[in-house]
Amino acid sequence: MTGIRKEVTIGDCRLILGDCREILPTLGHFDAVLTDPPYGIGADAAASKVSGFQGGGMKAAKGVYAATDWDAAPPAQEVIDLMREISTHQIVFGGNYFHLPPSKCWLVWDKQTNGGFADCELAWTNLNKPVRRIVHMWNGMLRKGGEERNEHPTQKPLGVMQWCLTHIPQAKTILDPFMGSGTTGVACVKAGRTFVGIEREPSYFDIACRRIQKAVDQPDMFVAARGPEPVQQPLFGGAPA
Repeated sequence: MTGIRKEVTIGDCRLILGDCREILPTLGHFDAVLTDPPYGIGADAAASKVSGFQGGGMKAAKGVYAATDWDAAPPAQEVIDLMREISTHQIVFGGNYFHLPPSKCWLVWDKQTNGGFADCELAWTNLNKPVRRIVHMWNGMLRKGGEERNEHPTQKPLGVMQWCLTHIPQAKTILDPFMGSGTTGVACVKAGRTFVGIEREPSYFDIACRRIQKAVDQPDMFVAARGPEPVQQPLFGGAPA
């Protein structure tokens, strides 16, 4: 039993509805995993006021999104281990919440935000390069400059996921076992990468299919709305990366 409840192919993207715990063992090898798993911190924690450097960060306030089990628990360690086994490179948001080896290169998203959202979020990587930081303003719902409205509680800005892909330029096949609303897939379409995404919630799977189909049909659909490109910087000063 593969656990695949539905499968859709859009361009170079293979989108799978199902439980990644059952599906991952059936897949081949990927050049990279780029994903944002649930951290298991809960929507109540997300609603609390947070300031300072919070690593994996917090979610949008409770009540903003329809009730679901999106953040009921983090993925089992066996899923994290399997992601590493079937890919050469990994970029995992919220990696500081999981049991992962020490990393030389953390990718730091500086949100330039105030109030009840974390100032930064961390992505663990197995890359052999210095820590890098991206400055990309985000208030949890709309990015400065009018980027797309969030359709998933943990949705990352498109620009942040595109920036992550620039750190793995040699990776042509990308896996996201926690696809959500498909931002990683949209970034892969724009970067000309082959993408496989897995999502267990039918509502988010449908959103991902629509967004990725739109990206394939209209490759430049976000250019006008995106505004200035995010600035990427080394974490401890020096020249931009």
